[in-house]
Amino acid sequence: MTKITETLKVATRWKFWKELIVMTLGMMVTAAAVYYFLLPSKLIIGTISGLSIVLMNIFAKFGITVSLSLIITVINIILLVLAYLLIDHEFGVKTVYTALILGPLTDFWAWVKPWQELAVLDADNNPISVMGDPWFDLCCFVLLLSAAQAILFRINASTGGLDILAKIVNKYFHFDIGASVSIAGACICCTAFFINPFRMVIIGLIGTWINGLVVDYFTASLNRRKRICIVSKDYDRIRLYIINQLGRGCTLYEVIGGYTNEKSIELEALLTKDEFSNLLNWMKNNDIHAFSTASNVSEVYGLWLQHHKKRKELEMR
Repeated sequence: MTKITETLKVATRWKFWKELIVMTLGMMVTAAAVYYFLLPSKLIIGTISGLSIVLMNIFAKFGITVSLSLIITVINIILLVLAYLLIDHEFGVKTVYTALILGPLTDFWAWVKPWQELAVLDADNNPISVMGDPWFDLCCFVLLLSAAQAILFRINASTGGLDILAKIVNKYFHFDIGASVSIAGACICCTAFFINPFRMVIIGLIGTWINGLVVDYFTASLNRRKRICIVSKDYDRIRLYIINQLGRGCTLYEVIGGYTNEKSIELEALLTKDEFSNLLNWMKNNDIHAFSTASNVSEVYGLWLQHHKKRKELEMR
């Protein structure tokens, strides 16, 4: 009874619905990338979607017509069962949700706008692919997929499939998680030999590598913070503004000027880009004279983030 009550409490919070909406939109972008850029060009990137396209084409050679949506869903269900049996439930509820909606969402995009209507035609008026060139298709797919993955990673979710496979490799073959993702992705790329020429397989391998780089870039951009250092006689007014208005903490240091040999107080804080902009505008409007420096910080861990999340949750209730 307690678990049911806790589940209902979670389901009534804005944070739950916000993350559900973000996951759904992220998977819609992922499904669009698969349907419009991966499927028409038969590019096989190191993803479960890529493996599904290989299987779909192999079935087609034997005269068996199976939809991409169905294959993606079946593979993800098998992986989720394996994860439940082999990874001690570490895959999480979010991964279950994202893994199961990817297949149906590819059908959704096929209903909205079939890729054949957007495709570049060859000399015989047959559709080739949306961009008409495998490299352009690859770039569009990687940009859309990486952006979606970065957004999902930010809320501790994922696109499913390959992440589960990577965790299985990680647990039983003792590779680190990054190497596990690369190995699982490379193995899927190599299945493209069943349907694609050597050149297309190499493009797929390159695309898998580029996808990892772009995901890292997007993730770092989303998590970026500003580390500011301010020296001012009005440091206490600045401190109160950061604490009371921005909801952040700060640290004070006693410093000595190298030129004047005067003692001063330096204030240091970690802010988001918008908070940093608000602080500068506030200082300008209140005629506060200060010497300020700012640098980028890729990631922040610890109490800074926890306190801010708790404050946001309380404000939303």
